[in-house]
Amino acid sequence: MAHDTHRSTGGDKRGDTHGDTRLEEQVAHLTKAMDEMSDVVARQDVEIALLVRRVEMLMSREAEREANGNSGSIPLSDQKPPHW
Repeated sequence: MAHDTHRSTGGDKRGDTHGDTRLEEQVAHLTKAMDEMSDVVARQDVEIALLVRRVEMLMSREAEREANGNSGSIPLSDQKPPHW
Protein backbone atom coordinates (compact mmCIF):
# COMPACT_ATOMS: atom_id res chain seq x y z
CA MET A 1 0.00 0.00 0.00
CA ALA A 2 1.36 3.43 -0.99
CA HIS A 3 1.93 5.99 1.74
CA ASP A 4 0.18 9.32 1.10
CA THR A 5 2.30 12.12 2.61
CA HIS A 6 -0.28 14.78 1.70
CA ARG A 7 -3.14 13.41 3.82
CA SER A 8 -3.57 14.63 7.38
CA THR A 9 -3.79 11.99 10.11
CA GLY A 10 -6.82 13.61 11.72
CA GLY A 11 -6.20 13.76 15.48
CA ASP A 12 -2.40 13.86 15.25
CA LYS A 13 -1.35 17.29 16.63
CA ARG A 14 2.32 16.85 15.70
CA GLY A 15 1.74 17.77 12.07
CA ASP A 16 3.59 16.43 9.07
CA THR A 17 7.17 17.58 9.75
CA HIS A 18 8.53 15.53 6.83
CA GLY A 19 6.07 17.22 4.46
CA ASP A 20 6.79 20.64 5.96
CA THR A 21 10.52 20.15 5.53
CA ARG A 22 10.03 18.99 1.95
CA LEU A 23 7.91 22.05 1.17
CA GLU A 24 10.43 24.38 2.82
CA GLU A 25 13.20 22.84 0.71
CA GLN A 26 11.15 23.30 -2.45
CA VAL A 27 10.38 26.92 -1.57
CA ALA A 28 14.08 27.58 -0.86
CA HIS A 29 15.10 25.96 -4.16
CA LEU A 30 12.49 27.89 -6.15
CA THR A 31 13.42 31.16 -4.43
CA LYS A 32 17.09 30.62 -5.30
CA ALA A 33 16.21 29.77 -8.91
CA MET A 34 14.02 32.87 -9.19
CA ASP A 35 16.78 35.09 -7.76
CA GLU A 36 19.30 33.65 -10.23
CA MET A 37 16.91 34.19 -13.15
CA SER A 38 16.25 37.74 -11.98
CA ASP A 39 20.01 38.41 -12.01
CA VAL A 40 20.26 37.01 -15.55
CA VAL A 41 17.38 39.19 -16.76
CA ALA A 42 18.93 42.28 -15.16
CA ARG A 43 22.28 41.57 -16.88
CA GLN A 44 20.54 40.99 -20.20
CA ASP A 45 18.67 44.28 -19.85
CA VAL A 46 21.97 46.14 -19.48
CA GLU A 47 23.51 44.25 -22.42
CA ILE A 48 20.50 44.88 -24.65
CA ALA A 49 20.54 48.60 -23.84
CA LEU A 50 24.25 48.74 -24.77
CA LEU A 51 23.66 46.85 -28.01
CA VAL A 52 20.75 49.12 -28.95
CA ARG A 53 22.97 52.19 -28.45
CA ARG A 54 25.69 50.63 -30.60
CA VAL A 55 23.28 49.74 -33.41
CA GLU A 56 21.83 53.27 -33.32
CA MET A 57 25.34 54.72 -33.51
CA LEU A 58 26.26 52.47 -36.45
CA MET A 59 23.03 53.27 -38.28
CA SER A 60 23.63 56.98 -37.76
CA ARG A 61 27.23 56.69 -38.92
CA GLU A 62 26.20 54.78 -42.05
CA ALA A 63 23.41 57.26 -42.83
CA GLU A 64 25.95 60.07 -42.52
CA ARG A 65 28.33 58.24 -44.85
CA GLU A 66 25.60 57.73 -47.46
CA ALA A 67 24.51 61.38 -47.15
CA ASN A 68 28.09 62.52 -47.80
CA GLY A 69 28.15 60.67 -51.11
CA ASN A 70 30.51 57.90 -50.01
CA SER A 71 33.29 59.37 -52.20
CA GLY A 72 31.97 57.78 -55.37
CA SER A 73 31.96 54.23 -54.09
CA ILE A 74 29.03 51.83 -54.49
CA PRO A 75 26.77 51.62 -51.39
CA LEU A 76 27.44 48.46 -49.42
CA SER A 77 23.86 47.25 -49.93
CA ASP A 78 24.41 47.34 -53.73
CA GLN A 79 27.80 45.61 -53.74
CA LYS A 80 28.07 41.96 -54.77
CA PRO A 81 29.63 39.59 -52.23
CA PRO A 82 33.31 38.82 -52.93
CA HIS A 83 32.60 35.24 -54.05
CA TRP A 84 30.41 36.34 -57.03
